Amino acid sequence: MITVLVIEDSLSEMAKFRDMLSKNNYQVLEATNGKQGCQMAIAHLPDVILMDVVMPEMNGFQATRKITRDEVTAHIPIIMISTKNQETDRVWGKRQGAKEYLTKPVNESDLVQTICKVME
Repeated sequence: MITVLVIEDSLSEMAKFRDMLSKNNYQVLEATNGKQGCQMAIAHLPDVILMDVVMPEMNGFQATRKITRDEVTAHIPIIMISTKNQETDRVWGKRQGAKEYLTKPVNESDLVQTICKVME
């Protein structure tokens, strides 16, 4: 079973991702901020990470940079998912190491397709 770590501070968004992913037979791990997400990435080594951008303590750009630059977690593909939909946000996210960047609200088929794409 593929394990997905969802790093998201909104409880309602987390519930949506949990439902979508569970329905598609993914195991879901949850972190509510970037700092906790970085710790969980090291502890659990998930197959893929869904990363929110706007979060307290450590934002998604900082957490993505930390995860992709750590040799223990650098191999884990990160999909950034945010309400920030400017091209500069997308480019910056990819510069930090994200493989893909989706804009909220995300539909289920796009999410599953993107997860499959980054795991190829």
